[in-house]
Amino acid sequence: MPTKTKKHHTGPQRSIFGQLIYGRVISSDFFAHNWLAIFTIIVMILIYITNKYHNQTKMEEIRALNRQLEIVKTERIRARSEYMSRTRESSMQSLVDSLHLNLHVQDAPPFKLNNSNEER
Repeated sequence: MPTKTKKHHTGPQRSIFGQLIYGRVISSDFFAHNWLAIFTIIVMILIYITNKYHNQTKMEEIRALNRQLEIVKTERIRARSEYMSRTRESSMQSLVDSLHLNLHVQDAPPFKLNNSNEER
């Protein structure tokens, strides 16, 4: 009686995806022997993700503070300009008063007079 031999397809012919599903590529023994290395890699990946998130939030905070700084700088320049204008005005007024010229600061803004002959 001839014996029939069964062919087992456990070699390279079986797909890697199939081997992953059935746990033949990475077995539980691999995890048991290398648990410390796997744990260390996972912790390092989590630390990397945490640092990246922390850096991104700090960069956003820096951008917001830079915007605020620009606004404050602009406000400072405006206030300094107004102060210098008032200082010049008060110094000129004190000079005019010391010379007794009888000149005063005008309360109402200047206005333009129209000549009726020019309009025609």
